[in-house]
Amino acid sequence: MRRARDEDSRVRALRWVVGTIGELLITFGLLLLLFVAWQLWWTDVTANREQAVAIQALERGFTHDAYLPDPSPTPEPEATAIPLATLKIPPVGQAFAIVRIPRFGADYARPVLQGTEHDMLGKGVGHYVGTALPGQIGNFATAGHRTTYGKPYADIDQLRPGDFIVIETKANYIVYAVQRHVIVTPDHVDVIAPVPQRPGATPTEAWMTMTACHPKFSAEKRYVVFSKLVRIFTRADGLPASFMAVPAGAVG
Repeated sequence: MRRARDEDSRVRALRWVVGTIGELLITFGLLLLLFVAWQLWWTDVTANREQAVAIQALERGFTHDAYLPDPSPTPEPEATAIPLATLKIPPVGQAFAIVRIPRFGADYARPVLQGTEHDMLGKGVGHYVGTALPGQIGNFATAGHRTTYGKPYADIDQLRPGDFIVIETKANYIVYAVQRHVIVTPDHVDVIAPVPQRPGATPTEAWMTMTACHPKFSAEKRYVVFSKLVRIFTRADGLPASFMAVPAGAVG
């Protein structure tokens, strides 16, 4: 009889242990789902809101002019002789420009911040410290998330040669045209060299580089897009509207 009671006690204890472990696993699973939802959805909600506020603040600080009609039907992609206003190197963490990419939709606009640390990339597009500023000879190198935190470079793999990228600063509209892309491992830091992928070479042209993790939801590689400067416009002259025309097949 006593032996049967001991057996029942062991069975109840085992059931309690199994039940407790099961409840803990369910709780852990729910917490994991909540974390994934926060990471993939809520960070986008808050980041998009904060980045919209940052864009508004930048636009208020700029002398804002509307986009102008084109002087010709299709502007030729030639470097401009219009002088680039001198830019001071902004402090780390400060938003200093706006990037607009028609391929990503007519309303696409993201702030560009100095620095590529986690805090900066959570607030917009980050500018690699030490690389050229927008429009300067050299490489204006940037980074952005493809997932979470507003995912400004989510569709970087949809960019096509010839697509325009407009960088808006306090004094200028700076237009780059996409040339090519590469997929590399993270140790290929030569993509942000003054002459992309040619470390040590002396730059004679103005480039823009965009970097983002690849594939989505992985940091195994980097998707890198290289664009070359084609035009600079003063804010007083305005930006011809065709540079902001949304191309066929836009993802925005």
